[in-house]
Amino acid sequence: MSERRSHRGSSGARRRGHTRSRTARAELLFSVGHMERSLRESHYAQCLSHNAPVYLAAVIEYLTTKILELAVKEAQNNGERIITPRLLDMAVHNNGLLSTLFHTTTISQVAPGPN
Repeated sequence: MSERRSHRGSSGARRRGHTRSRTARAELLFSVGHMERSLRESHYAQCLSHNAPVYLAAVIEYLTTKILELAVKEAQNNGERIITPRLLDMAVHNNGLLSTLFHTTTISQVAPGPN
């Protein structure tokens, strides 16, 4: 019987001419390349680890997901169907950990449009 090899390894992907981005390998939605470019252009450090942009993308993706989940709950509690900046602000400030993380952050309020 022939043994089946997994198609998930990077060496198998290279043989077939397919390359996977660091974002895809890390199974993230936020671009690792964009995070790396931002870190390098901002000159936060002279040397940058290969894992730093991956970690940063994962943390920002997690925080975004958490804030959006809380904003959806706030919208449901208030009987609204659209997430507004006010609901994002309420979600952040009603959560103890996020409130301390974003205590100096202001989420801009959008003026209501004509209805």
